[in-house]
This record gives sequence, C-alpha cells and structure tokens, in this order.
Amino acid sequence: MEVTKIENVTRSYKIGNTETQALRGVSLSIEHGEFTALVGPSGSGKTTLLQLIGCLDQPTSGHVYINGKDVSRLNRNQRADMRRGTIGFIFQFFALIPTLTAYENVEMPLLLVGQSASERRARVMQLLEAVEMAERAHHRPDQLSGGQQQRVAIARALATKPALILADEPTANLDTPNGKQVMETMTRLNQETGVTFVFATHDPRVIHYARRIITLRDGLIVENHVAEMSGVGA
Repeated sequence: MEVTKIENVTRSYKIGNTETQALRGVSLSIEHGEFTALVGPSGSGKTTLLQLIGCLDQPTSGHVYINGKDVSRLNRNQRADMRRGTIGFIFQFFALIPTLTAYENVEMPLLLVGQSASERRARVMQLLEAVEMAERAHHRPDQLSGGQQQRVAIARALATKPALILADEPTANLDTPNGKQVMETMTRLNQETGVTFVFATHDPRVIHYARRIITLRDGLIVENHVAEMSGVGA
C-alpha cells in the first residue's frame, strides 16, 4: 500500500524576474515500510521533494497524495493537521527546544494531540529506551552530544506513531561514528515498527543504508532502484 504518491509534480520559485524550476515533472510512489534515500547534488530538487511530501510546501502543478488523500491544495491549517497526525520530521540541525529536557522534547507532540499524562509518560519512556536515551531523559540539548540530540529527535518524530518519517540530511552535522549510530537506529526502528523512512542525503556514508535509492538531478528523477543489500552493521 502506498504511503505517498507523487504525480507529475513541478515546483518553481520566482525571485525578482528570475524563475527557478526546482522540480520538473516528478512522479513517484513509496510503499509503507520502505527505507528510501533521495540522493543528488545540491540543487537537484531532493529537499524540495521532501518538503512537498511533508506538506511543508505545495506543488506548482501536479498532485501529492498521502495515504490516498490529495494534499496538493490543502490550506495551511489542513496541511498542519496532516503533518501532526501522519508525518514525523528529523532535521539536519536537530531542532530540539533548548530549554526542554530530552523527555519534554519527545513529549511535546503528544501534548499537541491531547494524550493523557499517563499515556504520554509510557510512550516517551518507550521511545527514549528504543533510541538508547532513557538515562539522559532529564538532560537538556546543550548537555547532549550531536548524536544524542539526533537520537532524541528520532524519538520525537516517532511519538505520535506516524505513517511516515522524513529526514533531511540527518547526519550532516555528525562525525562518522555518530552518523553511523543514527543511521543504524533509524534502520532498526524501521524494521521493528514498520514506519516508512524517507531521507534526503548526498553523503555516501549514509546512502548504503537505504534499501531503495532515488537519484535526482536538475529537478528530475534520473535513477530509481532497489539496493542490493542494506548497510546495517556495515
């Protein structure tokens, strides 16, 4: 079953008199449970595509479907509702709230959807244990390493049990050991929970973890193939 479907999508931006085409007619389907990398050089369109799938932007033309629903023309509030209930995000710069502890950062999405205190506590601790951060539950981001912050961000992204996790350059600000640990955490959670992961990267250290690799160049998909093997444990 498709978690997202992209049909002949274009996205153009106009700055002054100059128009840039970030995407030039992209079509793509991603099934539930996939672990997929969007790869390509800077300016290839991979981040723009990720933003469209994440309901952070709207296409200039074409259609974007999430769980069978056309989200291409939803208004801002409707897109926010879709993100809150269906999509989790992992950002390059972690995007944790600096004044909150790891526990409180993971709890935040659950507060927004109105879960009870007992449900929140059980879910937060389950997730912190899953990313091996339970012992750091009461530490603020400035008391954590970059790799630890990103693992907290992964837990936060999973908090509301979304169907889809989107990660934009999730290891770009991490050294090799921390990047490896973050990718192995994402891979393991994909396998254990069945949640779909789509991540944008140009880092060859990360690409080999993907089970499907979609290559973009100049706003077009130029290659789309299933990897021969996962990089788990590599």
